[in-house]
Amino acid sequence: MPLKIGELAKAAGTQAVTIRYYEKEGLLCQPERTGAGYRLYDDTDVERLHFIRRCRQHGMNLAEIRDLLAFRDRPAPSCAWINELVERHIASVEEQIASLQSLKEHLEALRRTCDGGRGGTCGIIESLDHGERCPCCEGLHCRLERRPPQS
Repeated sequence: MPLKIGELAKAAGTQAVTIRYYEKEGLLCQPERTGAGYRLYDDTDVERLHFIRRCRQHGMNLAEIRDLLAFRDRPAPSCAWINELVERHIASVEEQIASLQSLKEHLEALRRTCDGGRGGTCGIIESLDHGERCPCCEGLHCRLERRPPQS
């Protein structure tokens, strides 16, 4: 039974605007349309959206998903490149974990600068106001700015 975009969105747990965006980006095929111009989808579109969402949950960007979908649609003899893709994501996650651990340690050190009641002054505020720049915080900020937008 054909689904309209709102029904597809509900079935796939996403938003209609995201579906339109994925169509524009070539992740979903252009759907059939009714005489009134409504998009019509089927179960293969629901499955494809679930695949895309799982890829996004694993940190894949749209170009990577496009490549994975192409392989899924037309498997090749070797999928070694997919292992390399996942290895790159693992390395990225390990880097993020290390950066976050460093940030946590810096925040814990910052927290130790305040005893909670020194007559209107706060060691945390003083450290933030006059302390040294935190290289791990700056590095994390740079990586967050470079990340592609999540859809």
